[in-house]
Amino acid sequence: MTDTIADRIAELGYTLPEVPAPAGSYVNCVRSGNLLHLAGGISISGDKKILGKVSVEVSIEDAQEAARMCILNRLAVVKQEVGSLDKVTRIVALGGFVNSPADFYDHPKVINGASDLLLEIFGEKGKHSRTALGAAALPLNVAVEINAIIEVEG
Repeated sequence: MTDTIADRIAELGYTLPEVPAPAGSYVNCVRSGNLLHLAGGISISGDKKILGKVSVEVSIEDAQEAARMCILNRLAVVKQEVGSLDKVTRIVALGGFVNSPADFYDHPKVINGASDLLLEIFGEKGKHSRTALGAAALPLNVAVEINAIIEVEG
């Protein structure tokens, strides 16, 4: 039986990356009451990068992996902010951005990579509202960027 969220992440075969430094004039996380507003995390984790337009240079399956990378990146920020992912009481909302051409319409399939992982990790607490949309370009030519609002214990 899994005891902690960290155990669950490891059981699923994942590890949290190092928290990246912001790439601009912003912070990774702003806390307002019990809500953490997380800046967009991108599909770069250490030496691993998933770059390019989805459906042109990146398959939907690789883009789903990019979405999972983004979520693990954001969960690392949460852990840094509150000390433990066990303090998460609800994944409230995700905003998913997919680097794609104008005639690509499967943005929800891509962002499902992140949503499904959150459900696997957090169960019912992982259910969230979501936006999934396309962008003509994303920073550093990443395939996916995801921001989030996460509720934590007081």
